Amino acid sequence: MSNHSAVYLTGRYHHIPKDPAGEFARTTLAAGAVLWRDAEGGVEVAVVHRPHYDDWSLPKGKVDPGESLPATAAREIHEETGYRAALDNLLGKVTYPVGGRTKVVYYWVAHVADGRFSPNNEVDELRWVSVAQARELLSYDVDVEVVDKAAKRLERRATSRLILVRHGRAHQRRNWGGDDDKRPLDKKGRRQAEMLVPMLLPYQPTALYSARPDRCQMTAAPLADETGLDVTVDALYGDRGWVTGMAQAQRNLAEIASHGGASVVFSQGLYIPDAVAWLAAQGTLPLEEVQAKKASCWVLSFREGSLIGAEYLASPLPVK
Repeated sequence: MSNHSAVYLTGRYHHIPKDPAGEFARTTLAAGAVLWRDAEGGVEVAVVHRPHYDDWSLPKGKVDPGESLPATAAREIHEETGYRAALDNLLGKVTYPVGGRTKVVYYWVAHVADGRFSPNNEVDELRWVSVAQARELLSYDVDVEVVDKAAKRLERRATSRLILVRHGRAHQRRNWGGDDDKRPLDKKGRRQAEMLVPMLLPYQPTALYSARPDRCQMTAAPLADETGLDVTVDALYGDRGWVTGMAQAQRNLAEIASHGGASVVFSQGLYIPDAVAWLAAQGTLPLEEVQAKKASCWVLSFREGSLIGAEYLASPLPVK
């Protein structure tokens, strides 16, 4: 496998395209993670034994129809290891040929939230080992490269995470005669809002915020229902607040980013690119292109208030 694999793990900014399976003619899409925990001797990572292949590898698996890559990573971790994980950073992807197809696997760093391993049909043994021990135990060079990349991330791990979500598709402005803040999501936008839930849950959200327009609050509602978290609504999290009160809007955003945990802000198409660019300028991660399509997400990782990682996730239900 190592002679034919391609590893794309460079940089601290990653963009998951609208169609991640479209890069190759015949693609098998999968996702997984370097699952880690703190131990007395330092960080330990999980390495699993698959009896069907008699190999030692990282937990991963194929994407189910209609499933987002973050949801796949979290599901496969739970199915193979018994642990519920919280996604940290996207490391990138690896590709290799399997049976006339191209396997494309996206890998995250993820930490244990809770759970316990029990042998199952796919994995009969799990070992918690040091990074050095993982290098010796893993059967494939490509997995070693993934673990090495994860180890570098864990040396300067994030202390908080901020997820900026643009609202789903709304009824067209030209067909709306009332207050624009009252313009709601259309049918496809409501479906996008529902599909954002399994994509965002793997990040283990701890706080929810929304701009004032109904379309932002409607996009936040399904995740709020699922998590039981209250949504803090303020005009400063939207376009109007950013334009008319930028200094206070920036202070609010910086404060949220310093809280710890994973905060989710549901906002608009002017606010998000400007906010991401501003946060990037305050940190050590320059970003040349900041897009924000409807129902897309920016997952921003911070260490002591400085932006150290970013990933852009396209809408879970793209709109043409």
